[in-house]
Amino acid sequence: MSLDVQITFDAHDTRVMAEFWAAALGYEVPGPPDAQLEPGDDPWAAWDDFLERVGVPEGQRRAKAAIEDPEGSRPRVFFQQVPEDKVAKNRVHLDVRAAPGLQGDERMTALEAAAERLVALGAERVRRFEPEPPMEAGFLVMRDPEGNEFCLD
Repeated sequence: MSLDVQITFDAHDTRVMAEFWAAALGYEVPGPPDAQLEPGDDPWAAWDDFLERVGVPEGQRRAKAAIEDPEGSRPRVFFQQVPEDKVAKNRVHLDVRAAPGLQGDERMTALEAAAERLVALGAERVRRFEPEPPMEAGFLVMRDPEGNEFCLD
């Protein structure tokens, strides 16, 4: 029997991270339990209302956030607030598959376009690795708004 996984990030600002990764991955912020959000509704406002109703103190309402695949086939991503800063390189990172099936210049052009979009959302570009066939197709190393490394692959 296989098990589902959830990817969890430690973060200072869970909502900033959720917004970034939702845009990066094509995910969405789900509404609170029993909420029926219409297109264009603000999920954070719905969460704030829900958390106030259930008695969560205002200072704790941004302690957690999550994003989900709208198609329900990819893992849920969860963000939990922690006080400490990131101090070293990630031991685990995400590879965002931004150019599946592409090779050479076409692949690198697609990766560069994805990087530009993510930089506009708050990411930082770190390094480009050129294709070296047959073992390496080429990729870009990036950092999310809180400094977590990920690759555009």
